[in-house]
Amino acid sequence: MEKTEAYECLHQNDPLPNLIERTNKYLLNLRLKHWITQRQYEQLSVKPNEVKLAHLYYLPKAHKPGTPLRPIVSGLKHPTIKISKFLDGLLRPLFDGMASNTTVTSGTEVIKLLQEWSKRNIRQETLLCTMDVMDLYTMIPQTEGLLSIKKMLDYLNIKQIDGLKIETIIRLCRFVIQNNYFSYNGKYYHQVRGGAMGSPLTLTIANCYMFFFERDIVK
Repeated sequence: MEKTEAYECLHQNDPLPNLIERTNKYLLNLRLKHWITQRQYEQLSVKPNEVKLAHLYYLPKAHKPGTPLRPIVSGLKHPTIKISKFLDGLLRPLFDGMASNTTVTSGTEVIKLLQEWSKRNIRQETLLCTMDVMDLYTMIPQTEGLLSIKKMLDYLNIKQIDGLKIETIIRLCRFVIQNNYFSYNGKYYHQVRGGAMGSPLTLTIANCYMFFFERDIVK
């Protein structure tokens, strides 16, 4: 946590009651402006007795030297989880389609593609290399992550998804990524950089950000 500087400690100040209130107010405001439908408002709004703050735990990366820990923010009942799942359902299929030509889904697929590629392109001096981003989910700046979603929608020339304006989708994405709170070791924390590992939307934002980042590297 010290290394990434992605978390702000709130000490013993429980953010849950305020987050519930702010989430419902935000959704109601969008509903009153007719930016979301009544059905979407009911689908995404929060019932106080059904939510819990996320909590942080760690899984060991047994395949890496020194067995470092992967932080997981478990937010299955977090106040923003319904919005996160809803947005991910809209955006992930679009990303998967956009990135299908430059994405591999298994080691077997890598071998097959390399075999085909090598018939025409392999040379004695060819180097194959891989790159990894350390602490990816906590390294992506929130504003740039949101801009990459906007960039994707512009790239695909999409003006709305399922009746939702792009501006509404970006606003909801911003609300989710800026409101990741969790408890750990008796204290409360707010994630101020990147997105929560346990929030579905974070994967799509990270993938989208890296897609455009990689294009610049390839050029």
